[in-house]
Amino acid sequence: MAILSQAHSSFKTQANALLLKNLTFQKRNYKTNLRLIAFPFILCLLLVAIQVIVDIELDKDELKCGCTCIDTNGDGTCEKLCGIEYSNLTQVVHCPISNPLEWPALLQVPRPEYRAVRNDLTLSTDLPHESCKRTGSCNPVFLVTGLNQTLGQSLGENFFTGVFNLNGSVDVIDALANSLGGSDTYTRRTNFIDPAVLSHRPLYIIQANCANFSTKNVPMDIASIRIPQEVKCVQGSNLWRNSSSSVNDELYKGYRKSNPESKINEIVAAYDFLNSNNNIFNVSLWYNSTYTNTPGASMDKRMARVLRSVNLASNAYLQHLKGSGVKMLLDFVKEMPKQGSVLKLDFSTLLGALFFSWVVLQLFPVILTSLVYEKQQNLRIMMKMHGLGDGPYWVISYMYFLLLSVVYMMCFVAFGSLIRLKFFTLNDYSIQFVFYFIFINLQISIAFLVATIFANVKTAEVAGHICVFGSGLLGGYLFQFFVEDDSFPRGWIIVLEIFPGFALYRGLYEFAQFAFVGNSMGSDGMHWKDLNDGTNGMKEILIIMLVEWLIVLCFAFYLDQVTHPLFFLKNWNKKHSSSFRRPTLRKQDSKVFADEIDKPDVSQEREKVEQLLLEPQASHAIVIDNIKKVYPGTDGNPDKFAVRGLSLALSPGECLGMLGPNGAGKTSFISMMIGLIKPTSGMALVQGMDIRTDMDKIYTSMGVCPQHDLLWEILTGREHLMFYGRLKNLKGAALTQAVEESLKSVNLFHGGMGDKQAGKYSGGMKRRLSVAISLIGNPKVVYMDEPSTGLDPASRNNLWNVVKRAKESRAIILTTHSMEEAEVLCDRLGIFVDGSLQCVGNPKELKRRYGGSYVFTMTTSSNNDEVEVEKLVRRLSPNANRIYNMSGTQKFELPKEEVRIADVFAAVGNAKRKFTINAWGLTDTTLEDVFIKVARGAQAF
Repeated sequence: MAILSQAHSSFKTQANALLLKNLTFQKRNYKTNLRLIAFPFILCLLLVAIQVIVDIELDKDELKCGCTCIDTNGDGTCEKLCGIEYSNLTQVVHCPISNPLEWPALLQVPRPEYRAVRNDLTLSTDLPHESCKRTGSCNPVFLVTGLNQTLGQSLGENFFTGVFNLNGSVDVIDALANSLGGSDTYTRRTNFIDPAVLSHRPLYIIQANCANFSTKNVPMDIASIRIPQEVKCVQGSNLWRNSSSSVNDELYKGYRKSNPESKINEIVAAYDFLNSNNNIFNVSLWYNSTYTNTPGASMDKRMARVLRSVNLASNAYLQHLKGSGVKMLLDFVKEMPKQGSVLKLDFSTLLGALFFSWVVLQLFPVILTSLVYEKQQNLRIMMKMHGLGDGPYWVISYMYFLLLSVVYMMCFVAFGSLIRLKFFTLNDYSIQFVFYFIFINLQISIAFLVATIFANVKTAEVAGHICVFGSGLLGGYLFQFFVEDDSFPRGWIIVLEIFPGFALYRGLYEFAQFAFVGNSMGSDGMHWKDLNDGTNGMKEILIIMLVEWLIVLCFAFYLDQVTHPLFFLKNWNKKHSSSFRRPTLRKQDSKVFADEIDKPDVSQEREKVEQLLLEPQASHAIVIDNIKKVYPGTDGNPDKFAVRGLSLALSPGECLGMLGPNGAGKTSFISMMIGLIKPTSGMALVQGMDIRTDMDKIYTSMGVCPQHDLLWEILTGREHLMFYGRLKNLKGAALTQAVEESLKSVNLFHGGMGDKQAGKYSGGMKRRLSVAISLIGNPKVVYMDEPSTGLDPASRNNLWNVVKRAKESRAIILTTHSMEEAEVLCDRLGIFVDGSLQCVGNPKELKRRYGGSYVFTMTTSSNNDEVEVEKLVRRLSPNANRIYNMSGTQKFELPKEEVRIADVFAAVGNAKRKFTINAWGLTDTTLEDVFIKVARGAQAF
């Protein structure tokens, strides 16, 4: 790893490195991409399959206007003629009708079981007894009120003066015009003929008396087809009420609820003749507008039954003035002419809003999980610690996701157009492009924003897919009804469209509506001029999404940069701070300083730091002054002091080893130095830059080997090193050479291991790769957190050689639990216990300072000889301390000032002549002994 970077990498270099890494990642992830692209293809093909099946069904003769073949010229040539006269009742609705059929004007009469009677709610004594419902003989009831009771009752008696008289030459429709006819058949959305005459339900003739009327079956000619029609007489009742409020009350109590089975007491109609007299005719009409068996049936179809009610009042008043022989006849009712129709159902427009919203939103969990994965695996901070700035990261990540989304949407629209889905082919492609482009930008911005909430990929993925399918279903089964309901306030529609899922659904819904109308009418779909039409919401949707995109993007960037709203104070502090400061004694530091009285090496290190701060110079790579980290206590627990006033100074070419038991604060210290967490107080300078304010600059000259391997599972070792090498401004041949040497130095070059995906590496191979990443590009400062964990002895020794060569030009801080590793690699060692530095110095100094004894070991064959061994030791050192005794083996600590090594050898030689000695040894204090002694002493204190 002799190839060094010459300068900090530029914005362009960092952006290029990240882009190449992302493209490599995308290429390696092709199977996932194929599955993603297959989703819209499958949905489109499903729509095509449904369309083919439906077209086959709609092509049947029953769904077309009836036709026949007639020899019109008598020459045997068959001419195809189509029209109502050649159609059955099913085909009639599809025929062109230039002169629509006539049908009788009828009243809407309640069915026998629902007609008004006396009951607990309606106590009027003039209503029939409810026993008539069991026999089906209840009379239909009309209510009458007004200011003039005499006139009102007289007009009510004139309601039933008509007589149904069907002579041989009189048509049924003419006969019904001279009488009061009605039906209990419900109206429909389209009535080119009243469904009453085709329902096999009876027509009711309402008269004052049915004594001389018998039920009849009369023929009715409809579209050249003769239909037998049952005609029944019912005796009508007109009942006077004293006020309109009493009429309202009675109508309300008899109102038919949404459930047909909850019908109570239905009134045919009610009339308020107000101030009518012989000179004035003024009337208000109550009628039942709930009769329809088709949701959303238009009002004009229900009004078709109101004509007879109005005619009834007019005739009654005319007869009151002129006598019973004068009538105003209402002969028939007919529809407006219409063109012939062929059933066309395009399922891409009927289901497009729901299906295609799922297709577009499918990108959201993909982008979200990618961002959360980098967050969960700490890959973002790993890239930042190796020099990747926030600017390049945001620009390249955003453009990368935008490029993926554009390619995805282009494939989607192109495939939909290729298979001729009207949803795409009829609407202007430029409007589609603008709509999709704005939304995918909004979607990416929302993913960046939402990624700040999640810390786990699986949770984010589940939440993302819930948003996908939930938005589509809520759009199709809730929001669409609001859009289609003219009574729903338009302002609330706009409020709902602020939710991006509804905005997407509304836009796709408008595309579908225009395509549906265009397909039915043989015209084009949506064009730019249509955006000015207030009936569609495309213009407002585009404006909402554009504004929301910009707001969400800015807010997402804000949350990414700060941890609290007052982040701008960070810049103020940066301007008012300097690289160096004069140390001052703080009151809260007095305990720390008092503890150092018995630690001259620690005190000396603090004095050295203070001198460096007073006389700034570039001789030291790292200067740490009284840095602390305190975690606030929760649930009544005291604060946790992870690091207590640490002061250190490292020069280039020096490796400092941090030793300490688990939980001593080593990882917290490293985390502060690499920018993962903020120090509670104190300061640290790296290359003269403060970690509190200049961390972004420090990252460009820093290398990190974290405790846990932070790698992309599907990238190879070579691709990792190429990426991080580019971040360190290595280019061209220098980059290639540095990567090759890095792979060789950590034994990942031979056997193609460097070109193997990191997810397939063993734990030891991942550690070696992490070390290589931390050293590539000549970082001036390197932090290694237990770098040799999981390595076999051969790989560990090789890794040690790599670190020893690397420290010649770098300052390295290394944490380890291996005393052997600490002795081999570290120039100085610091033992860390309970957040405090207990001692600092090179290994020989520490062993000399804390290792003031020899360890004497002797093994004998007889238990009786143990006493002799102890006597021997006591003669050599009266203050010896036995630390082990088992199975004939004893260990003693001998103070060095009481023992000479030559005396030990002489004493053992004499003892061999007296008793049997199987083995013996005299060893100096090891680094492990020093560590245990210091740690126990600190913990006891």
